[in-house]
Amino acid sequence: MRSAGEYFRSWFGRFESVARPQLDPWLYVPAAALAVLGLLMVLNTTYFLGLEKTGDAFHFFKLQLGHIAAGLVVLALLSQLSLRGLHRLVVPLMVVAVVMLLALWIPGLGVMRGGARRWLRLGPLLAEPSELAKFAIVFFLADFLSRRQERMAVFASGPLPAFIAVGPLALLILKQPDFGNTVMIVMLLFAMLFAGGARLKHLGAAGGGALAVLALQAVAKPYRMRRLSTFLDPWQTARGAGFQLIQSFIALGAGGGWGVGLGAGQQKMFYLPQAHTDFVFAVVGEEFGLLGAVVVLVLFGAILVRGMRVAHAEPDPFASLLAVGLTALLTLQALVNMAVVIGLVPTKGLPLPFLSYGGTAMVMAMAALGTLLALARRPAVR
Repeated sequence: MRSAGEYFRSWFGRFESVARPQLDPWLYVPAAALAVLGLLMVLNTTYFLGLEKTGDAFHFFKLQLGHIAAGLVVLALLSQLSLRGLHRLVVPLMVVAVVMLLALWIPGLGVMRGGARRWLRLGPLLAEPSELAKFAIVFFLADFLSRRQERMAVFASGPLPAFIAVGPLALLILKQPDFGNTVMIVMLLFAMLFAGGARLKHLGAAGGGALAVLALQAVAKPYRMRRLSTFLDPWQTARGAGFQLIQSFIALGAGGGWGVGLGAGQQKMFYLPQAHTDFVFAVVGEEFGLLGAVVVLVLFGAILVRGMRVAHAEPDPFASLLAVGLTALLTLQALVNMAVVIGLVPTKGLPLPFLSYGGTAMVMAMAALGTLLALARRPAVR
């Protein structure tokens, strides 16, 4: 009888037993720098929050260390998989993602917070299925589109089936409700369709339809309309819906060019809501100034450039599209998060990859990085 390890290696196309190129520093060094900065920011922004909530100033810091450790395990496993092994993850990932999204509606499993049902209770842990769903959708689309490259020029046989396949998952996430991750899935879909060879006129027409649907969803819920009006003029509701954005502006303004110094920021002291999650970039801007914000942008830019380099050099369509999707997953989400913090787009509730506090988000960011590292180690992209 085969051992569990032997079964795992055979099922996933085995780990490579021959000498392989080393891990790509252009991917892991920027990500490691972001994760270390994020760990500092979690300690910095949750010290007093931990004291207030649990009596332990290091409570959230220790949890984030655990999140990073779990993410590193996932990264290490994925980074060693062959292309065949990555390909065999497509179906299991989608099945698990769909099951978890549906399980949110089972009493006792789905957890309501702030009027949204986005968290799934798994014993002592809470998981956010939408984070796994984005990762699974990238794998699914890479496989789906790589099989249809000759048909991508025809809307009915190329882009349309992709919309039909991804649409139900997006609706499940929108129903939670989670408008931000729904928008992210739409953005990922369009990015991968473009990379897969879809015609611009088809994407433009479909994009117009998608924007119309999203706009209708935005005005259908009063709280989304409040977010939109707050984005346009936060000062009208400075003590209400606009409070968070205004505090973000204050933090960024106080930071100036060079920042007030690590630990010296004031907005994290219960002024800026979600300072350790969605708005951690504002704290970076306050304490490290414009220089620190630019460094964060450069680090994500390095991941973007190298990820697209891997995608461009890959001869295998599945691997190339997978690299595009995972790179977009990390960098587009970072761009949207930072745009929210500086007031360029309405609040979406998306974490900043590698920096924001959170378990599922950190593990899935590490998973995306691990998969990119596996693709970058392939001889074809050296």
